[in-house]
Amino acid sequence: MTVHIGAQPGAIAETVLMPGDPLRARWAAETFLENPVLVNEVRGMLGYTGTWRGHRVTIHGSGMGMASLSIYANELIRDFGAKTLIRVGSAGAMQPGVGLRDIVLAMGCTTLSTPSRGIFREIGFAPLADFGLLQAAHAAALARGEKVQVGNVYSSDVFYDERPDLNEIMERHGVLCVEMEAAELYNLAARHGVRALAVLTISDHLLTRLALPAEERERSFGAMIEIALEAAFA
Repeated sequence: MTVHIGAQPGAIAETVLMPGDPLRARWAAETFLENPVLVNEVRGMLGYTGTWRGHRVTIHGSGMGMASLSIYANELIRDFGAKTLIRVGSAGAMQPGVGLRDIVLAMGCTTLSTPSRGIFREIGFAPLADFGLLQAAHAAALARGEKVQVGNVYSSDVFYDERPDLNEIMERHGVLCVEMEAAELYNLAARHGVRALAVLTISDHLLTRLALPAEERERSFGAMIEIALEAAFA
């Protein structure tokens, strides 16, 4: 039990999926896990542990933004022994060739700042995904017939961005999409020697201004969860 996670010792699995929204964590656990048990609800950040094809899995919310994810990922790794952490969440497309419902696998992350900035100081550390997870997720997505893209993503530390020039720079350099958590997850994974991956679903498009309606988001996000689970235990 920690300040932010009230789970008992042994209640968290070594494999953790991390959606930002705690209610999405509940939906994913109830939809994809067998016998999911609520293991955390401190501050409303829900976490569930169950099994998937016989493997123990925890699905735990991370909150919105890198500062929030950093708290939960640190405690999951250091205090509960998590070894594989996969972010599952939505993203906004930044390239014409990336469409709504596409799956994006974050090979690397570009960011303006993260909670790890104070450690790296002047170093522009490039946080990367675990290659084994990336490779397995790509294979799983192709096997399912999903349109999948692999590359660089932009982890923004703000939602209401008043710097459109930053988006233009990302677009110019081929960044596929923008989201808010992956860079810090990859930083922490590198620091602690664990595996991490971000599996993202495109829910809206910064160039076309198109967006998935609410009812389609849930159906589309289901594919992302299954791809993450298959990759974790490939």
